[in-house]
Amino acid sequence: MEPRPRSFYILATFFGLFLLFLYGPTITIAILSFQGPSGGLTFPMNGVSLHWFRDLFEQQAVGDIWGSFGRSFVLGLMVMVTTVVVSVMGGLAFRKRFAGSTILFYLIITSLVIPSILISLGVGLVFSRAGLQVHWSTSGFGSQLTWTLPFGLLIMFAVFNRFDKSYEEAARDLGASSWQTLRHVVLPIIGPSLIGVALFGFTLSYDEFARTLLTSGSYNTLPLEIFGMTTNVTTPVLYALGTLTTVFSFLMIGFFLLLAWSSSRRKAKAGTDAGKGMV
Repeated sequence: MEPRPRSFYILATFFGLFLLFLYGPTITIAILSFQGPSGGLTFPMNGVSLHWFRDLFEQQAVGDIWGSFGRSFVLGLMVMVTTVVVSVMGGLAFRKRFAGSTILFYLIITSLVIPSILISLGVGLVFSRAGLQVHWSTSGFGSQLTWTLPFGLLIMFAVFNRFDKSYEEAARDLGASSWQTLRHVVLPIIGPSLIGVALFGFTLSYDEFARTLLTSGSYNTLPLEIFGMTTNVTTPVLYALGTLTTVFSFLMIGFFLLLAWSSSRRKAKAGTDAGKGMV
């Protein structure tokens, strides 16, 4: 067996440092969240306990942790559903060229390069000038869609660009209507991609700060609440909150990956069953 070249070890070291840079802060916060009751915000640790996690579930002197978590969760679900529906509709629409499609495509992508804080400021001003209430469920919802919809549409464009139209033609030859073809043929085939769009929509919304900063109104979402706590909370309870929200994010990612895996398994099984039926 040939020895590995020196470049392998150099690149492996670089990759290890990259992973440390990427996950080191999160791991550090997770470790410090297990400080003892008299522990502080820095090393060395003063004991090990679950004190600060228990403190999260008690009456807090500052902040609205669970209220902000509920708002972020509901807002994430709203953004997720809207992103999936609009992305599928947009992907279907762009399968055929229409007048102004190129301009519309670039207008959609433009929102990704505009600074997030400017979008937050603009949406907040529009709502204020129009006499509408600035609220996380209205203006906050709209500003976050400017972030999630372009990603969802780009994914759908890629999916439909390599979609085999012969499946739809076969369904129509068998007498299926356009709606039946969409429901029973197209959507099951692109199901894993829809789950990916849903994951993008929820996680981008759940973690979004800048586009929600000036559009959430009087009630904070969780990222805004955590930012506010950094100015007046000087105990590891802040780290405990960060650890729990990180675990929740990973659980949501795992849930969506499980859905994608289950959808792929069902599609593969359906294809196998169809092949056996033809035999």
